[in-house]
Amino acid sequence: MKKEFAVIGLGRFGGSICEELAELGMPVLAIDHKEERVSKFASIASHAVCADTTEEKVLKELGIRNFDHVIVAIGDDIQASILTTLILKELGVNKITVKAQDDYHEKVLRKIGADFIVHPERDMGRRIAHNMVSNNVLDYLELSDEHSIAEVVASHKLSGHSIIDLDIRAKYGINIVAIKRGNDILVSPQASEMIHQGDILIIIGADTDINRFEKKAL
Repeated sequence: MKKEFAVIGLGRFGGSICEELAELGMPVLAIDHKEERVSKFASIASHAVCADTTEEKVLKELGIRNFDHVIVAIGDDIQASILTTLILKELGVNKITVKAQDDYHEKVLRKIGADFIVHPERDMGRRIAHNMVSNNVLDYLELSDEHSIAEVVASHKLSGHSIIDLDIRAKYGINIVAIKRGNDILVSPQASEMIHQGDILIIIGADTDINRFEKKAL
């Protein structure tokens, strides 16, 4: 069975999630307190509803607890975001992802039990900064405050050496979890695997270690 999603808040972030879920063929309920936003997504989402999600009665009437995953993407109204998340938890929603405005907002969300917290502006800023600083960095995904996954292009410095020869784990404290080579992807590559210039290395580790690797090895 397909998972059922609900997206609360149809601004840029929530709207893009809603569109992508719909594109993937997922049933999605789009909710916002602004009628014009709801109208925009009426033809995109499975259902679109104008509602105040800070009212427990409203969320109950929408049957929100029956959804597999609810995304709270409320924009600038931190109070509404927190209250909505709290009600969702109390109603027993299985998974809740919430957009955080800042670190204080995130702390509160963690205390009330949000399952996943995202900082789209901050995360995108970090990703863009890494891409601008190094031509070899293709993508950068934050896993926590201190750890990330990055996709980097192997330079001539790494070419012709095996993973064990380079001793990347010991020197930099990071792990190569996969190598993309053309249309192929090697998951959990062997230590004897040779790296070629242009290979895309998917690495995981502490941000400080990834930064050292970017500066010295690429």
